[in-house]
Amino acid sequence: MSANILVILPIVVPLIAAGLCAVLWLRPTLQRWATLAGMVALAASSFGLLLAVMEQGVMATQPGNWAAPFGISVVADPLSALGVAAASLVALAVAVYAFRGVDTNALHGGFFPLFCGLMVGVNGSFLTGDIFNLYVWFEVLLVCAIGLLVVHREGVNLDAAVKYAALNLFGTILFLTGVAFVYGSTGTLNFAELSTILPAMEVTPGITFALVLFLLALGVKAAAFPLFFWLPIAYHTAPPVVSALFGALLTKVGIYAAMRVFMLLYQGATGTIGDVVIFAAAVTMIAGAIAALAQSDIRRMLAFLIVSGMGYLMMGLALSTPEGLSAASFYLIHDILVKAAVFLLAGIVIYATGSADLRKIGGLIRSHPVLAVIFLGAGLSLAGLPPFSGFWGKVVIADAAFAGNEPVLGGIALGVGLITLMCVAKIWMEAFWKAAPEGMALNTARVPLVLMVPAAGLTLISLVIGLYAEPLIELAGLAGQGLADPSAYAEGVLGGQP
Repeated sequence: MSANILVILPIVVPLIAAGLCAVLWLRPTLQRWATLAGMVALAASSFGLLLAVMEQGVMATQPGNWAAPFGISVVADPLSALGVAAASLVALAVAVYAFRGVDTNALHGGFFPLFCGLMVGVNGSFLTGDIFNLYVWFEVLLVCAIGLLVVHREGVNLDAAVKYAALNLFGTILFLTGVAFVYGSTGTLNFAELSTILPAMEVTPGITFALVLFLLALGVKAAAFPLFFWLPIAYHTAPPVVSALFGALLTKVGIYAAMRVFMLLYQGATGTIGDVVIFAAAVTMIAGAIAALAQSDIRRMLAFLIVSGMGYLMMGLALSTPEGLSAASFYLIHDILVKAAVFLLAGIVIYATGSADLRKIGGLIRSHPVLAVIFLGAGLSLAGLPPFSGFWGKVVIADAAFAGNEPVLGGIALGVGLITLMCVAKIWMEAFWKAAPEGMALNTARVPLVLMVPAAGLTLISLVIGLYAEPLIELAGLAGQGLADPSAYAEGVLGGQP
């Protein structure tokens, strides 16, 4: 298969699946199977792309045959290929879970076309080679995400959708304004060309203002302190199948965009901006973890842990060193997989007990022991304990902070891991270990395999990564080096053009 086709397949495959599901609008059963087939094909093409990038390096194509930087570039480097591969695993897991995890309103309201459309936006964001099309893919994400919030037709979801849309549209406006200032100052929107032009340019007020706008806009998208308050409102009200998608992918696209924009355009978060990002990373970690510990609703607790996890990812950008960026790349993949797993498991807990309130449930270790074991594994990975991927994720992040002369930041990362462990222990003790409260409507029936297998599969992948972390660490190292030194990226896109 030619490189040109391989690079765009992760965008084209879910787009075809979305179109097919739209054609099958009145046949939800066929939509399920079409989506599953599409996500299997997406996973195959994504891992094919990852293997090709490992072998060939940066791969780029120009749809329409307009040479870069004039055309639309689609680019795969180690970081974007890793992101697409991890996202495809989550999409496949959600597609299986959706065989039983989607209600009738959502089935007839367009859940499957919107789900496939969301994956188009996610993969487009990972693979785009110019900053304007990054904005376009953000819009695709936003439209599909709002649709997924409202298709269940419940008042609380509509309220969450309005708040989610308002804050993210505000971030989008800021981002697009920053793009306009960059184009006005440089005359180009291509990431590769910008990485060669901006370092040689004298700093202008327009470029500086664009930097501030990008910091605010991507802070909203990535749910960074103090711009994260929209996330717990929106995510915990969504059905588990939707919150798993959101928790695994949407904020990760935001932090990926921040890493791409700041490293290619500004050579990292340095000076005053660097200090701001370091402060925001530390407070995001702490605030998210402490807020999570205070919750009694499982989904709301997990939503705040998403916020806390974003602080770890921001550390890599704050350090702006190859080691820090490599650590953030590793943590990005871990966090995508594990956040999806824990949200899917939370959905199974709700299926078994009828409630997400820890005060109203209990006894699951006796009635559903397999669920208890899987949740314990995913929870330990979330907290960063061996032998799961979370252990290496937190170790490499903290090590990069210490190596980058930010010992306080490294200490905070380790300390927040302990708070996260306390959150996991709280869920375990309340939902699984304590006796079932009187009046709890326990569903003692066996949990359907289509609900259990996806969460178990993602947890197993986390375990495999934890036991055999070297391949992913090496790939993350390549991703970090590529961000720190964008010359290979520029050459792969521009083909050695000046």
